[in-house]
Amino acid sequence: MNDGKTGDANTKAKRAVLFVCTGNICRSPTAEGVFRAHVERAGLAPRILADSCGTHDYHVGEPPDPRSQQHALRRGYDLSELRARRIRDGDFAAFDLLLALDRDHQKILSRMAPPAARGKVRLLLDYAPALGRAEVPDPYYGGPNGFEHVLDLIEAASAGLLAALRTEIE
Repeated sequence: MNDGKTGDANTKAKRAVLFVCTGNICRSPTAEGVFRAHVERAGLAPRILADSCGTHDYHVGEPPDPRSQQHALRRGYDLSELRARRIRDGDFAAFDLLLALDRDHQKILSRMAPPAARGKVRLLLDYAPALGRAEVPDPYYGGPNGFEHVLDLIEAASAGLLAALRTEIE
C-alpha cells in the first residue's frame, strides 16, 4: 500500500517487510496494518518498515476493501489511509522479506525475483507454525467470518514475525 507514510523501504529502517496478495485490497493491507500496529506497540517503528502490494494491478490506487477495513477497525487497526499498488521490480532490492499470503503469490514472486532475491520470498504463515497451515485464505468472496479468520491468522503471524525480526535488529 502506498499511503505516503512509508513509500519505499529506506535506509533508516533496519528491516523492511512487504506483504503481498493478489490485488492488495484484503489480505496484504490487513497484514500491513496489523504488523505495523505490532511494531509500533513494541516501539520499533523507526527500525522496522512495513508495506504491502499486489501481484496484479486490479485495484491500484484504491483503499482496502470496506469489509477488511471494518473488521480491522473493530480490532483497533486503521487501514483507511492505505492504497493499493502493484509490486515493482525495485521491491526485491528494497525489502528484506517479501511475504506472500498464499502459495500462488509465492510462486509469482519467486518467478519475478532476481536470483539473488529469491531467498527473501516466503509465506507469512511461516511465522506462525503452531497454526498448522501455510496460507491465509482470500476472504473476498466469503462472509464476515472469513475476514475475522484472516485477522486471527495475521495477528498470530505478526507476533511471530516481530519476534523473529526483533532478534535480528537487537
